[in-house]
Amino acid sequence: MSPPADSHVITEPRIKAMPPQLINQIAAGEIIERPASVLKELIENALDAGATRIEVTAERGGVKRLLISDNGGGILKQDLALALARHATSKIDSLDDLETVATLGFRGEALASIASVGRLTLRSRARGEDSGWEIRSEGDDQISEAVPVAMPVGTWIEVRDLFYNTPARRKFLRTEQTELNRLDQTLRRMAMSRFDVKFEFSHNGRVRRHLDDAMTQPLERIATVMGDEFVSNSVPLDAAAGAMHLSGWLGLPAFSRAQRDMQYFFLNGRLIRDPTVSHAIKRAYQDVLFHGRQPAYVVYLELDPARVDVNVHPSKHEVRFRDGRDVHGFIQKAVSEVVEAGVGDNPSLSASFVRPTVVSQSNAGASPEQESVFAAGAYAAPAMSGASSAESTRFYKGLHGGQPNHFGVVSDVVREPVLTGGIEAASSESDMPPLGFALAQLHGVYILAQNSNGMVVVDMHAAHERITYERLKQQYEAGSDANQEAPGQPLIVPVSLVVSDREIAAWESNKDLFPKLGLEVDQLDETGLVVRSVPKLLLNADIAQLVRDVLSDLIEAGSSGRIEQTINETLSSMACHGSVRANRKLTIEEMNSLLRDMEHTERSGQCNHGRPTWIQLSLQEFDRWFKRGQ
Repeated sequence: MSPPADSHVITEPRIKAMPPQLINQIAAGEIIERPASVLKELIENALDAGATRIEVTAERGGVKRLLISDNGGGILKQDLALALARHATSKIDSLDDLETVATLGFRGEALASIASVGRLTLRSRARGEDSGWEIRSEGDDQISEAVPVAMPVGTWIEVRDLFYNTPARRKFLRTEQTELNRLDQTLRRMAMSRFDVKFEFSHNGRVRRHLDDAMTQPLERIATVMGDEFVSNSVPLDAAAGAMHLSGWLGLPAFSRAQRDMQYFFLNGRLIRDPTVSHAIKRAYQDVLFHGRQPAYVVYLELDPARVDVNVHPSKHEVRFRDGRDVHGFIQKAVSEVVEAGVGDNPSLSASFVRPTVVSQSNAGASPEQESVFAAGAYAAPAMSGASSAESTRFYKGLHGGQPNHFGVVSDVVREPVLTGGIEAASSESDMPPLGFALAQLHGVYILAQNSNGMVVVDMHAAHERITYERLKQQYEAGSDANQEAPGQPLIVPVSLVVSDREIAAWESNKDLFPKLGLEVDQLDETGLVVRSVPKLLLNADIAQLVRDVLSDLIEAGSSGRIEQTINETLSSMACHGSVRANRKLTIEEMNSLLRDMEHTERSGQCNHGRPTWIQLSLQEFDRWFKRGQ
């Protein structure tokens, strides 16, 4: 039976094999976005080849010409043409090799992609050969015959007229200055991954950057990317757990940023962007950073290549950890410990200052008179912002006095505080406490104190806010055993929410976690969850959104700190309202009591919003100002 007259009979083949050049240009779209992408790929190849010196020359932002030369092991003559072929590499031979990749490059796509969108010349001399050899590619599959050239051992790659044969891509390039800045930024980032390699960068015939071997002074190289201010406001990081080693520098909370422009994380020498890592570091900083601010850091993680999959995207910026939770926990713990120590050791302190041992709960180490002042709330502010006098009185009795506070914790009652003495109480410098003794109050805002190094200036509200916050956290945590379920408040009307398949799967995989967070969550059906109880402090929160955020964290990073973060934000707000305000006149005894409590409070160098609580002015600084001894 013949087909209907209006039907269309397909007679010509519609599926065709793409030519290799088109395949390479499509692949190049994933890898090569601009001259900086070319630079990254070629520097990675040079580092994999064992180079200890890399020279970069660019013209017109690298669009007209980009040349990278190195002193690595070089390429054999018989391998030169194959080096420009797609999926040709010397770095992996099997699936087992792919699962334990220890090199920066491995996909065998970079050189082929670059050659497909520019005019490429490759010269190389392998170690042991009498001369070097040169081949050329003009943006097509045609590769010239190898000809001998005189050159030292290493590799020399020149790319001219980038995107000359793909005008649509060329239109997306920016101005020469913008592309130059991206080249410089890429080189500096790569230079931070290898302190043992020398880098030189020239543009339009002028040397713009020369970086010598920095193994003995790595901070000099870090300063080229992060700036001197980061270096002077950072603390070193060095921690290990099993086969994992974490090192680098962490910016102090006071050196926070509005953007994530100063966050660099290197995994086995590779600069990566990973949600597990970002989440872990963010949680480590969450208690000392102002809302919305971002920490600055340069961090290096070394671990067994078999524990991470780097074959996620052609750009090689993304990875997948095989034990994401272990990595997350290790990074968060290591960074948190250093940040907390750094907050305690204020960067403005004299080198002779020794941070006092942090003591939880009580003011251990203080005199009975000092403890009396604190127990009675000697420097409590007269009223909470937005609260009645009666409410404020109840709040402060709960915080400092002998009645149950918000969390059911009862403090010792001291009816009559005995006030402390001043500088005369220290018979010698050895008796002088780290923050010294109060001298006066400045404009109702700052406390001026004298210690053995000079003068200490304290922001009294910021300091008291941190002290109050840490006490509230201790009291809240005392209400539940960390090894048991957190206390929850049943909801009169349970909250239902419709979730996705991924969110249901995340809930099912982490059922045991929710009770520990104080959440009772049950499944209604294939797409629904119901929340039956939440922590008492969060009764007024957006419960549905909070649970969604927890599930999102579990999907993205394998863990969540949303509940803890929200509770801490509530406690932080309470501490802010419950701290001594500006223009509140304090006595010398009250000021000294505040200083003593700061010395025994964790993270007392920063307020809850990441601002410093005090600075040290040394006698040497005063002498310079007044030209004493000159």
